[in-house]
Amino acid sequence: MATLGPDDQTFELKQDQELRFEVENAQIEIEVTSGLAEIFGVELVKSKKYLFPIGAKGAVYTWHGCSITMKNARKNMTYVSKETPMNYYMNVHIILEKQRSEAEQQSKRGPITMIVGPQDVGKSTLCHILLNYAVRMPGLNRKPIFVDLDVGQGHVSVPGTIGALVIERPATIEDGFSQLAPIVYNYGHLTPNANLELYQHCVERLWKSVDERMNKDSKTNSSGMIINTCGWIKGDGFKCLMACAKSLRVDNILVLDQERLYNELIRELPKSYDVVLLPKSGGVVDRSRQFRAEARDKRIKEYFYGSRLKPFNPHSFDIKFGEVQIYKIGAPVLPDSCMPLGVTATEFLTKVVLVQPGPSLLHHLLALSFATTESEILEQNIVGFVCVTHVDMLRQSLSVLCLQARPLPCSKLILTDIQYMDSN
Repeated sequence: MATLGPDDQTFELKQDQELRFEVENAQIEIEVTSGLAEIFGVELVKSKKYLFPIGAKGAVYTWHGCSITMKNARKNMTYVSKETPMNYYMNVHIILEKQRSEAEQQSKRGPITMIVGPQDVGKSTLCHILLNYAVRMPGLNRKPIFVDLDVGQGHVSVPGTIGALVIERPATIEDGFSQLAPIVYNYGHLTPNANLELYQHCVERLWKSVDERMNKDSKTNSSGMIINTCGWIKGDGFKCLMACAKSLRVDNILVLDQERLYNELIRELPKSYDVVLLPKSGGVVDRSRQFRAEARDKRIKEYFYGSRLKPFNPHSFDIKFGEVQIYKIGAPVLPDSCMPLGVTATEFLTKVVLVQPGPSLLHHLLALSFATTESEILEQNIVGFVCVTHVDMLRQSLSVLCLQARPLPCSKLILTDIQYMDSN
């Protein structure tokens, strides 16, 4: 083991303790020197050094005790906590595992579990823990589906999308879960209330795709689903959660740190739903709007450029206006007095409208669709994104950032509200 510097520390964790850290001033390096430990359900390899950049947050947990060396510990926020919710989360995993075993024996669908709660209570973290525990079960070959409905951050694709991913192996500390063959639907906004009708339509379309995939694989079918949601839980947000639970055929709802929401769900949902109230981790912190915006930009940058360990080399090229058709979903809603006879206002919210290319497209993400007709645009999942980096009205062309070289794989593009300024 390397000699410790003046800012390095060794931590001795006892049973059921966790070392919480927030990287503020200098990247840290964590190494487990004895015992067993994990981060969000991912087991840390003994004597392997894990690097965490500025902005990273996490908690190293041990069930039986361990020793940890951390470089630059004194330059950052680090402390050992004896109060953790991990035993609660393990009990949930045990119950879900029992349901999966019963589903496998009876050739039925496994548990579909939705995690809800306000912002910044650790919903996505709990999703990762439960998914990692499921696929770490020895000899069982679990393949649960992770469904992400949080359009504000985008854990499966970029922000502004909902998606699903079959999880076959534990995540890595550096890159998370494998992003192989995701199912992604473009919503195009950062909050569900921007177009609730379109959001619900995307959720229903996602369910049909996920249902088909589960029907084709018995292991995935019996392993069930873990669903992440956004933090909008009041008013229409509560109604949205109820609608999502119905659309995705949810069995179990885990409520994090919100007793009021728990009681509202108990009151409003049929008794067939199992609703459980869980505590949040004491290490969860509130995130500012600026932090969220920076996290979104980072997520989009990772989509195009990859990570430190798996870098991508995106392409930049020009597209003539005449080579593509650009659409947006949702037209301005007219007053009832101006509506055509027999047409409802909600129909305008999911109307597909052709967009004339212009300077307003600059820095926007455009979703790529294999749809052959306008009517298919709402129904088809998307195959990727490009970012508009320049608009030349004189040459009637767009410059785009794309993961593959020209030509584009399809000619139909969908305008989103998501913007990214490429600085690379």
